[in-house]
Formats: sequence, structure tokens, C-alpha cells
Amino acid sequence: MPLAALVGRPNVGKSTLFNRLTETREAIVHDAPGVTRDRLFGEVEWNGRTFRLVDTGGFVPRSAERFEKAIREQVELALEEADVILLVTDVTTGITDVDLELARHLQRGPRPVMVLANKSDNVQRRWQAAGMYKLGLKEVFPISGTNGMGTGELLDALVAALPPDDPAQRPAGLRIALIGRPNVGKSLLTNALLNSARAIVTEIGGTTRDAVDTPLTYRQQPLVLVDTAGLRRRTRVKENVEFYATLRTEKAVRECDVAVLLIDATQRLEAQDIAVLKQAEARYKGLILAVNKWDLIEKETNTARDRERAIRNRLRTLDYVPVVFVSALTRQRIYRILDMSLKIEQVRHSRIATASLNRVLQMAVQQHYPPTWRNRHVQIKYVTQTSTAPPVFTFFCNHPQGVHESYVRYLENRLRAAFDFTGVPVRLRFRKKSQEPD
Repeated sequence: MPLAALVGRPNVGKSTLFNRLTETREAIVHDAPGVTRDRLFGEVEWNGRTFRLVDTGGFVPRSAERFEKAIREQVELALEEADVILLVTDVTTGITDVDLELARHLQRGPRPVMVLANKSDNVQRRWQAAGMYKLGLKEVFPISGTNGMGTGELLDALVAALPPDDPAQRPAGLRIALIGRPNVGKSLLTNALLNSARAIVTEIGGTTRDAVDTPLTYRQQPLVLVDTAGLRRRTRVKENVEFYATLRTEKAVRECDVAVLLIDATQRLEAQDIAVLKQAEARYKGLILAVNKWDLIEKETNTARDRERAIRNRLRTLDYVPVVFVSALTRQRIYRILDMSLKIEQVRHSRIATASLNRVLQMAVQQHYPPTWRNRHVQIKYVTQTSTAPPVFTFFCNHPQGVHESYVRYLENRLRAAFDFTGVPVRLRFRKKSQEPD
């Protein structure tokens, strides 16, 4: 999926514009410069095309002396990762030295650049936007992130500038994304799996912006390993390598079937790791947690059991994710990752008979009735599976809005206890059965 990047100096309205284009309220908006610290990604759909949008506000430096370096890093991010660059300026302040510096860097790059004269909230400001042509870039769009003026014309031009979708370039097969923090051994694991399978195929893609897609065959099944490790060419950016890794991870998770989170056995499971797993869960991808560098750990009788127990205490609601201890260096148990992935994908596409589901539902309701809603009894009539990959189970009841999140979790746990959904996120929906009176 193509990527557009919002770049610009602080306080020009990048976050407001991000919220407007993605139709969300994810970005924090504040008058003080430098407020955006999170790595923000979103999707924009326009005229039948969907593309990713990244708000680079996280590059805003905390100290003035780092400003020039941060601007260069913004440009590096855009040139390295994005297909189209949106340079956001502020029509109320006019062109600044920072705007000129950004424009000079962008002029030297191969990517299409659109200048957005933001805060063009009225006719007078829209006329003033013409002054932004002094930046020397081809296109200027007077817009307002606050009220949406001009964003339609911008999106028309942006969609036209995006590269065409070409799904034929993607190799066929189950896509397994290896994700995780830097230096946990993703590339080494990729190489170990490929060498073990003896099916190394020429790398697909070839651009510096793509994650590495490598097809292989395992147990007569076509697979695609997606290695999200690091940049594939040297870059001047040093401090924000994590930003690049986050972009690659977000894309890989979006496009994969099974996400394998790799962690270092010599380190503990961090909140950042859990956040990546939750990101993959939110997209209903198959999930595996692989503890790499297990060869570096001194073992006793229950070392693996105790370590897995500690990991599960941290995972909480992700306790259905399988944990495997591997060593990419010695190739210990690396095949299990592929075996688990194939099993997970099989379960993601499987269907459960309605009769079996309703037996589980009946027992679950008998043991724990749904809480009342507005002094009314919530009655769940029956359940059926309505979709696969991911498995979606639709429960029909008299008051869908009265089914609390805690009871949803209870029902999910009962389904997991009755059927094997190891590594498979499931989705529970609640629909109104009829207009019957209470």
C-alpha cells in the first residue's frame, strides 16, 4: 500500500491535518510546538484508492540546538520511505528559513512533493497561499486542516500521484512477518530458515523502501518470509532508526497473515513488544512469540517453563499466543515457527459447526448469565460463525448494546477452551435477533 508522509516545521498543523485526512482523532493537537511524540500512522481512502499516511511530528526536537538535524531527519524519512511527500506550511506566518531549508532538501529527491498552505481558512488566506510558490516546488494547495477546505482537491491530486497498485509483484504464499526490536536476530533467523529449507529465491522488490519478501517452500507449502530488519542501504539518520523500523513493522503487519514477534532471550519482554503484538492482534493476524538466542541461556530443569510463565504473566489478554524458544544461530527449533504458522493459518480459515458453537454457548450462559442492561435481561439466542480469516462469530440477542466487554471476554475464553484457537485472534459480534418484547 502506498505511503504519503507529512513533513514540516513545528506548529504548522500537521497533526490536525492528519486527523482530518484519516478521519480520526488519534493525533494530539495543541498550540505548543513539538507536542506530537508518537509515531502516528493511518489509512486514507479516496476515490477507490487507499494509502497510508504518516505524521512525522515525532521528529520535532525537544531542544533548539537539535532543530537543523531534526529537519534533515524528517527529509530522510520522507525520501527513504514515502511515495509522495506533503510539505505542510502555515499561510498565516508565511515562508520561514526552516520551510526554505526543507524545500531545498526535497527538491533534490526523486519523490513527488506537494506544498500544503495550511490554515487557508478564508478567501484572503487562500490568495496569500500563492506566495508559497517561492519555495520553488511545483504544486501548492491552499487547505485548512481545521475545517477541511481544499482537502478534496488535494486528495484528488495526491491519489493521481501515487504509484499504481500492482499486486502481481507480490509472491504468492502464506506471508510470515518477522517483527521485533532491532538486534533480536530477525535477519539471522530469516537466513537460517532459508538455508535450512534450501529454497533461497531471488529477493522480491528491490527498492530501498520495501521490506524484504523472500519466497520459499516448506512441507510442499508456498511461504513468504517478510524480514523487517533495518535499512537496506546506509543512511545519514542514526537517532531515528526506530522510526524507520516502526514504519516497516506497521506495513509488514498490515500485509502479513502470521506475525512472529522475535524477542531476545537475554532481555525481558518489554511494553514495546506487547504493543507490537497488540497491533497485530487488532488486525486479526496470526500470532507467535519466538524467544531467540536461547543458546545463550544457562538451563536448568524448568528454565523454559519458568520463562514462559513469566512471559504469560506479562501478556495477560494475549495468553493464547504460543511461545517457542529458538536459536537462529544454532537453528534450534526454528522449524517450529513454520509449523506453527501453517497450523495457525489453517485454523484461521477453518469453520466450526453451528451446533457445536451453540452447545458451548448454552453451557456458558447456564454457568454465567449476561449482566442486565437498563434493568432488562440480556438473552443471547444463538451463535454462528459468519466469516473466516479471521474467524468471526456472530451472537444474536435481544440487546446487543447491553453485552459488556467483560462478558465478551468471558464468551471468547469459553470458545477458546472448547476449540483450538492457539495463536488466532477471533472476533465476536453481537446482533439483534428480533423485535420481541422483553
